[in-house]
Amino acid sequence: MEIILAKSAGFCFGVKRAVNMAFNAAEGAEHICSLGPLIHSPQLVERLEGKGIRVVNDVKSMTDETVIIRSHGITREEEDALTLKELTIVDATCPFVKKAQQYAALLSREGYAVVIVGEQEHPEVQGIISYATSGETWVVANPEEALQIPAHKKIGLVAQTTQSFDNFSEIVQALLANNKELRIFNTICDATSVRQNEARSIAGRVDLMLVIGGLNSANTTRLARICSEIQPQTHHIETADEIDLNWVKDVATVGVTAGASTPEWIIRDVVERLQGAGK
Repeated sequence: MEIILAKSAGFCFGVKRAVNMAFNAAEGAEHICSLGPLIHSPQLVERLEGKGIRVVNDVKSMTDETVIIRSHGITREEEDALTLKELTIVDATCPFVKKAQQYAALLSREGYAVVIVGEQEHPEVQGIISYATSGETWVVANPEEALQIPAHKKIGLVAQTTQSFDNFSEIVQALLANNKELRIFNTICDATSVRQNEARSIAGRVDLMLVIGGLNSANTTRLARICSEIQPQTHHIETADEIDLNWVKDVATVGVTAGASTPEWIIRDVVERLQGAGK
């Protein structure tokens, strides 16, 4: 059995940076927590807990901790609340997410109604929304939802950094149909596009596709969706233990990719289990 592993599988720059910052911060802090899970990998979050970094979901309960801001960022209100408490802050927000927040704030200040392409309840999207404080905002997941937005003189557009570029482009076309002025900031991270294109290529030439990453990870879920549209035999798994060996029975080629928050050791375990099954 041939195993084709995506070159880009695993941690992106922003996640790697956040994880390194968290482990380094844990070395010198007596009380430390992250505001929400640092990244969407339950296994990595568990390892961080082993280093003393507990997950706290609201600022109110914090007292004297060092607080790590997760890679997805937090809302402006949460950031203000942390500052008021005078807590030590380790800001591990991905720089690309920061850029999306800044563009949303800029568009709002300049009188644009702000549209965010993404998932309404995702913490990254909630953070971006909080920076658009001067006017109307919408979150849309697809072109159909974009067409429901009333016509405006000025619409500004940003995206959740892990969005599909194809979906983003289709939403641009939908908004152009109804609005006089559309100002666009493509805030999709390059690493996202690379992973998605690589996943498409591999899924088109294998008999089975495995996509590894947290079930709560938006970018991993999107990779699994992209792959399943090309190769119906696609499985989204979190760990090697979830592999059903019947999946690979009589299979000649298996493709493997992983989301941007999937640790290397989990990818390695999956590949080793496949290698064992293929002997």
